[in-house]
Amino acid sequence: MQRVKLTVHGRVQGVGYRYHTQQQAQQLGLVGYVQNQSDGTVEIVAEGDAAAIQQLLSWTQQGPPAARVERVESEALAAGQPFSAFEISK
Repeated sequence: MQRVKLTVHGRVQGVGYRYHTQQQAQQLGLVGYVQNQSDGTVEIVAEGDAAAIQQLLSWTQQGPPAARVERVESEALAAGQPFSAFEISK
């Protein structure tokens, strides 16, 4: 099990990025959350199999059709409070 925090920069708010991220994460069997940040980025914390996390990371670099991703920052996190699902946080 791995846990990672991704920060997605670009035009990623108001384009369905959180909804599509949730769908991708659920299809990959990941748990965690996705949320908009006040600086215009999207934060993703995902936990699961290393291969699934890598697939999510690859997907985030493109995102949904209306998004324009400039860059994605990735940071490994220590295991913490367990997640039960992958949710959209407000």
